[in-house]
Amino acid sequence: MPSPDTTERSDADVGSRLQLDIWHPECWTLEVTGAESGGLLGHGVHRIDETATGRFTAYARSTAELEELLAAIDASPLVDAVWTVDRHHATEAATPGRANATTGLIVQYDLANSINDALVSRGFIPDEPVRIADGREHWTVVTYEDRATVAERLDEVREAESADVVVESMTTLRDDVADGMFRTDRLSERQREVFELARRRHYYRWPREVTAAELAAELGVAESTFLEHLRKAEAKLLDPPE
Repeated sequence: MPSPDTTERSDADVGSRLQLDIWHPECWTLEVTGAESGGLLGHGVHRIDETATGRFTAYARSTAELEELLAAIDASPLVDAVWTVDRHHATEAATPGRANATTGLIVQYDLANSINDALVSRGFIPDEPVRIADGREHWTVVTYEDRATVAERLDEVREAESADVVVESMTTLRDDVADGMFRTDRLSERQREVFELARRRHYYRWPREVTAAELAAELGVAESTFLEHLRKAEAKLLDPPE
């Protein structure tokens, strides 16, 4: 009998991380990002008095584009109420004419138009903020179901929500650790956070699947600040220690 240390474990024993690309009908986030520049980060949706209440970060390249996005959100017939919870800011990036503007939002809307419960109730737990841009939602979720069950549950979501759900990637949590290319012990806490986020979001793939502005918005920093931390991290990782 093999010892516990050598026993092979199934994917369900260690869990899996999925990257999902989702569209579903009657969704205000998809409506406004499909029509306007900029995007949204979803930080969580909660049921309050049978209404979906979500915390979001809206971001754009400039204050003007951000104002247009906010106006579209406020005008959407799918939105019941919206509040700004912090001031938006625009910080000039290293490239002239480019900027990063963000603001925090609380948005109330019909619970039936949220896909959050359909995913969570089937064991797909959000692991990172939901990225919404160009009329698509990008979810990172973890689950402890095996692959056959994952496929079955996703089909249930597609049918129940009339949704288009594309699995962009699926890895075991064990492989996520084993596949790490770099040792990040030489990095500061902030540099490690920035580098790991960029790697998880496939910033280093070509063509890039996410922009520096989107990653900066998720961390609540200016794009120029994000890039400064990232470049310092890359320099430490790529240069051999003295």
